[in-house]
Amino acid sequence: MAQSSSTISSQKTFKSAITVSEDATFTATGGVNKIAAASTSLANLEVRDLITITGTTNNNSTVTIKSVDANGTFITVEEIVVAEASDGSTNTVLTYSGFVTDKFKGDGYYSQADGIHTVAYHVNETCTGSVKMQGTLATTPTEDDYFDIANTTFTTDQSTTVSPVNFTGNFVFVRAKFSSQTAGSLTKILYNN
Repeated sequence: MAQSSSTISSQKTFKSAITVSEDATFTATGGVNKIAAASTSLANLEVRDLITITGTTNNNSTVTIKSVDANGTFITVEEIVVAEASDGSTNTVLTYSGFVTDKFKGDGYYSQADGIHTVAYHVNETCTGSVKMQGTLATTPTEDDYFDIANTTFTTDQSTTVSPVNFTGNFVFVRAKFSSQTAGSLTKILYNN
């Protein structure tokens, strides 16, 4: 099979934290893990954004957004949340910390023997954060199936705007994970296998 090239991420810009002026409500029903805010819009968030939750009793962690309500009143997340009702005593803060890309076929998907992959991370001069590749051997992966691929991490230092990385493995799917973003933009991620 011939090599394929893909843009696995277009521009992603840092987003300000969202302070839910009342406690957020967390529910887990029928495998759907939901975070709702009665009077604070969550519409600025997007599918596959990573958010770090603080100010709760049981749900202070980083989660991956699965869907965003069209009205911005709630989001669903990939990870399991613990049921927690708003008690009005504290504010819940949802801090944007990065994103994961959609999955892309790796060499293992095509049963290729060489397992060679190349990725190029592009950032702007003000970008801060760390980007790395993750892989999975699962054919229908969940969040728990992904693992970090060694030697693929690029931590931005505001002097290098393009960082190419080669890695080898018979991964069925790969994706990029950008975390600890506090400023600027990741411009794009190019992938070749």
